[in-house]
Amino acid sequence: MVDPTTGPAKRSLRALGHGLDPVLAIGKDGLTDGVIAACAEALLAHELIKVRVLAEAPVDRKEVAAELAEKTTSTLAQVLGRTFLLYKRHPKKPRVRIDV
Repeated sequence: MVDPTTGPAKRSLRALGHGLDPVLAIGKDGLTDGVIAACAEALLAHELIKVRVLAEAPVDRKEVAAELAEKTTSTLAQVLGRTFLLYKRHPKKPRVRIDV
């Protein structure tokens, strides 16, 4: 199993996430329990997800990305503009293959 926090692994995750559309948006209410729950479900279903921070969100994009990664025990692979990538390996059936 590859450690997703290493540089080459994050590079691979960024390449895989390039073509993804955001599956979750953080809006004017900021980081709520509902957003955290939805993120956890999306990570379980997809392993690698893109999240968008909307312009009206009252939170800093880098801070909310780090906080959401911490609360979902996932790896923050990239913050680019108002979007960021999160990765969490599926406990039983991993689908995302990290090439290093």
